[in-house]
Amino acid sequence: MKNMRTNNFTLAIFLGFMLAVLSDCQRNLSDDVEFAKYPNTPGVFIDGFVGGLQYFPFAGSKLNAFTVDTETRYAGTASMRIDVPNVGDASGAYAGAIFPDNGGRDLSDFDALTFWAKATQSGTINEIGFGNDFGENKHMVTLNNMRINTTWTKYIIPLPDPSQLSFEKGLFYYAEGPENGNGYTFWIDELKFEKLGTVAQPRPAILSGEDKTETSFIGVNTSIGGLTQTFNLASGQNLTVSVAPSYFTFTSSNVEVARVNEQGVVSVVGAGTAKITAILGGVKAKGSLTIQSLGQFTKAPTPPARNAADVISVFSNAYTNIPVDFYNGFFAPYQTTLGGADLTINGDNIIQYTQLNFVATEFKNPTVNASQMTHLHVDIQIREAIDPSDFITIQLGDFGTNGAFGGGDDKSGDYKILSAGLSSNQWISLDIPLASFTGLTNRSNLAQIFFISSDATSNNTPTISTILVDNMYFYK
Repeated sequence: MKNMRTNNFTLAIFLGFMLAVLSDCQRNLSDDVEFAKYPNTPGVFIDGFVGGLQYFPFAGSKLNAFTVDTETRYAGTASMRIDVPNVGDASGAYAGAIFPDNGGRDLSDFDALTFWAKATQSGTINEIGFGNDFGENKHMVTLNNMRINTTWTKYIIPLPDPSQLSFEKGLFYYAEGPENGNGYTFWIDELKFEKLGTVAQPRPAILSGEDKTETSFIGVNTSIGGLTQTFNLASGQNLTVSVAPSYFTFTSSNVEVARVNEQGVVSVVGAGTAKITAILGGVKAKGSLTIQSLGQFTKAPTPPARNAADVISVFSNAYTNIPVDFYNGFFAPYQTTLGGADLTINGDNIIQYTQLNFVATEFKNPTVNASQMTHLHVDIQIREAIDPSDFITIQLGDFGTNGAFGGGDDKSGDYKILSAGLSSNQWISLDIPLASFTGLTNRSNLAQIFFISSDATSNNTPTISTILVDNMYFYK
């Protein structure tokens, strides 16, 4: 017992001394302290995995598509072999996986991921790159549609901004499907990060380098897409990669109208105009988004609560919608309409069409039997002044007994709303008897709803350009 008391006393003195020392060190922490760094190991696969790499295939992919091959290789004793499945392969629809080092690496001293690759045939690998870690994918970089052939070729994927990669787990990933329905094999070797010193002339872009303008409302969130970085390589090639939004620093010219976060999500918070721009690695990105906010948004009238058996809903938050193939049927070169189910305002989904001349919502898988329905309901809002010659025609299309477009049994019917029945910037609720659609003699295989603002009476010139659509359903 005595010895224990003595030892405890001695321990107390020692701990007190150590606390005093640590406390003093805390007060003096400054430039003299160098914190531990993550390893800057460059190798990913050199005759085998380097470091703590793991293999995680994507859901739905061929799980055993990747193997280590000791027969075919560019250098050394082994290479990465990827077997892309055929269309219809029960073991997976494509080959795809990530190779993370969950301990993390410091890649800030490198400027490119490089590797050698070849294949059993010429092909185009859909996606290949790094930064995919099944987590935030904060620094993901993708080379899309990489051409590959039957001879070993060196490939370079530049790092958009190495200074941001002091801790990165996702060291490599790929995703590739069959070529013309057939599988094939490709190999990758000498996969590593390098400091080439020849990756030059960075040219970042947002929105694919375009200057876009959007009309919006308070409560709308918009994601900035088309994020790329282009570099000039030593070969003279200009190489463009898709990059994650976290590489960019986004700026709003008016944060009282629109704000943008590090993920490139623009939130409209007030009325007015704001311009969103970005820089990457100190270089201004080409492209911009100008938000023209019209302020508070008035929702369409809430539909009445109807028995589910009495409603076939195509687009509405009030009812369960049928399967829809698309809300923006494109019929090039005649139709130029943009948009379709692309606005979410305070949790309410709205279809917005711009540059309207005619556009189709199509639901052919399966078609709809509306023979027991009596009306079509739709709410529309026209976002411009109404001229005396303006009109909107709603057309319903039925695909006939074969349930497919063409075949000689299709029917359609029109309902035209002239300018006297239209108004600007407010919801117009339409309840149209299906019997009023002239020419629609059958509605047991309905598959299309058109909105049309041009025809022969307007010399096929659109009379109305921008509309919002909500609550589109058949009922009885």
